[in-house]
Amino acid sequence: MKVQHFFDPTTSTLTYVVHNGGRGVVIDPIRDYEASSGHTSWHSAEAVARYIDSERLDIPFVIDTHAHADHMTGLPFFRSRYGAATVTGSRVGQIQQVFREVYDLSPEFPVDGSQFDVLIKEGEELDLGPFDIEAIDTPGHTPAHMSWRIGDAVFTGDTLFMPDYGTARCDFPGGSSVELFDSIQRIYAMGDETRLFVCHDYQPGGRPMKFEATVADQKRNNVQLNEHTTREDYIAFREKRDAELSMPALILPSLQVNIRAGALPEPGPNGTAYLRIPLDFDCGGS
Repeated sequence: MKVQHFFDPTTSTLTYVVHNGGRGVVIDPIRDYEASSGHTSWHSAEAVARYIDSERLDIPFVIDTHAHADHMTGLPFFRSRYGAATVTGSRVGQIQQVFREVYDLSPEFPVDGSQFDVLIKEGEELDLGPFDIEAIDTPGHTPAHMSWRIGDAVFTGDTLFMPDYGTARCDFPGGSSVELFDSIQRIYAMGDETRLFVCHDYQPGGRPMKFEATVADQKRNNVQLNEHTTREDYIAFREKRDAELSMPALILPSLQVNIRAGALPEPGPNGTAYLRIPLDFDCGGS
């Protein structure tokens, strides 16, 4: 099994292509978005596609670990180009329900996850032939967050970052530091040599980008939650820390696209699609 990473420095996001035997999966792709102009593009997705084409891969699935709040998802690109089924966790409807209200969308807007091709539950697997992908519930950052186990690797989404940066925030609607602590303990209970691949690297101190750590690395060295951190200490830390954080710059543009499985809003009569930005709305809190 080979893991190829792609890094977008604008959003500090990592996308992965995991493949073996001519078949692969794309995890957490992005649609590029320039806030100042409202311009979107597939520049980052095209870079991933060039790799897929060079390796002559069949891509039956493209996965979002969760409804991202810091970038627009690239799911539609891979669905259109490769016929990949779009996949996310089965509880994404909880996120859609909240943000249907935030954006004052029509009551007819579906909140059952039906915009995605495949909704997957804890313990279910995607069969790619040469390998299987197992879904693992890891709520806390969001209630619908899933991690994905492929062989000896786990793609943790926003649950864990590199050990020198820590763990995900929990102050979005439905987030929970209690649940995140428990989710990370599930990951820490895996074998020490299990490889963990993160969805973001914020390069603390200006160090070079990193994307992979082992369970042992995280348990020993994670600056926010290591093997000696108690539940009470972590919850107190996380809640204090989250109260000091600003909202992600792209949360309001991104989530209204991401709850649609990456589709842009329907164009108006003039043929232009528009984003809705609620003013003076607090996206935090559970």
